[in-house]
Amino acid sequence: MQQTNVLEYLEHTVKRLPDKVAYSNESEGLTFAEVYHDSRAIGSYLNSKGYYGEPVVVFMKKHPKAIAAFYGCVYGGNYYVPIDEEMPRFRIDLIFDNLRPKVMICDESTQEMAKTFDFDGELLIYDEVSQSPINEDALAQIRDKQLDTDPIYIVFTSGSTGVPKGVVACHRSVIDYIENLSEVLEFNEDTRFANQTPLYFDACLKELYPTLKFGASTVIVPKSLFMFPVKLVEFLNEHKINTVCWVVSALTMISSFKTFDKVVPEYLHTVAFGSEVFPIKQFKIWKETLPNAKFTNLYGPTETTGMCCYYKVNRDFELGEVMPVGRPFHNTEIILLNDENKRAAQGEVGEICVRGTSLTLGYYHNFEKTNEVFVQNPLNDRYPELIYRTGDLGKFNEFGELVFVSRKDYQIKHMGHRIELGEIEVNVNMMEGISTSCCVYDKEKEKIVLYYVGDLEVKDVVSILKDKLPRYMIPNKVERLDQMPLTANGKIDRVFLKNKYQETKKEKN
Repeated sequence: MQQTNVLEYLEHTVKRLPDKVAYSNESEGLTFAEVYHDSRAIGSYLNSKGYYGEPVVVFMKKHPKAIAAFYGCVYGGNYYVPIDEEMPRFRIDLIFDNLRPKVMICDESTQEMAKTFDFDGELLIYDEVSQSPINEDALAQIRDKQLDTDPIYIVFTSGSTGVPKGVVACHRSVIDYIENLSEVLEFNEDTRFANQTPLYFDACLKELYPTLKFGASTVIVPKSLFMFPVKLVEFLNEHKINTVCWVVSALTMISSFKTFDKVVPEYLHTVAFGSEVFPIKQFKIWKETLPNAKFTNLYGPTETTGMCCYYKVNRDFELGEVMPVGRPFHNTEIILLNDENKRAAQGEVGEICVRGTSLTLGYYHNFEKTNEVFVQNPLNDRYPELIYRTGDLGKFNEFGELVFVSRKDYQIKHMGHRIELGEIEVNVNMMEGISTSCCVYDKEKEKIVLYYVGDLEVKDVVSILKDKLPRYMIPNKVERLDQMPLTANGKIDRVFLKNKYQETKKEKN
């Protein structure tokens, strides 16, 4: 019988491995039996209070118990909405304004802050509700009613207007994603994940649900370690981590500081990465350090339930090349559309659009934004068929692999030429002594601004670029930084850099 509920993963595994630790941090862990008990107790409590089909905010520190709370929301027939105290307060206020939630689950460390929110619903404490009596009949009735198209979570992404958008995902898209990802990356019961991203991003799905499916283990890495690469790798070794699914900047932070001269991740055999382009210079350091490991490039936006394309690295790349993102997962199609909404020709750049069950349900309480990007497939005029327009530009290479080119909004018109800011970044990242870079564009003043982290002087960076790029692509302003600002999930914070430049401009005026 086909699986229709993500909780079936847990229910199959707990019978086999009740006493195995599923999720842990540096000091505490929860076994599969404990996750199963706590989540069903929470689901029973939510049901007893009449909460059904509701967004349940989970505001807890990053801890195994927060993960069990997620599943508790789903057991109760609701959908979880993770938030975190590291989120800016104004962002939390906007999320609450969008959700209007009736119930929130906290822990001892977050309950006081929760009381300051604009929230008049019921505040639950995890350690109390997880000890509630389990109502087997109620849970069975909820399960009987649940469909695989019912939502299980909302994660909020940054909107271009500054207003966060709540992406709603359902059982079907998550199951499809986990089955595909697990097959590609070959997870099994012995897989030991190191979780890097915050739990309020969809990126953590790559660890959370495969752990349930296989009876694997996930260790939550303390955020502070990502400032100390040697200690980070020592942590991976201490916990015998063999699989990481991390954003590129977390990996380059390790390789660019010559960490491998001091310590090597001894157990690591599976390295998956995504969200940004992996500079080939840094990738080569990883490949030389772990010659027997399997490396996989992943691509996909939150609106397609995490990742929808993969490329298993099977050949060498020159420094100037960009690694492809490969092929779509099973049951997913990638369509490239040109400016006329026609299928892009071979080698032509087009907008990456996604078709299939990986599509999420859209944006919570925002039909206008949903209808802008979840649209009728323009190649199909026969029946309703949704595709998601990612806003990313890509092309197919000679191997039939998808290559990410740029964000649509990273493509600029400068001095009469169409320019990909990413092309400038690739050339900077190739330079010896540069660890990372980022370009932003001042449309008003028509200036390309380059920020970088590395040993080279600004004049040397500009001089090397003049030998590699046409004159119209040379940045108008170049600034060296001590460290690159990152978003909470580890991507380069381009919005911060744009604001930084605007502030500098104001001061000069």
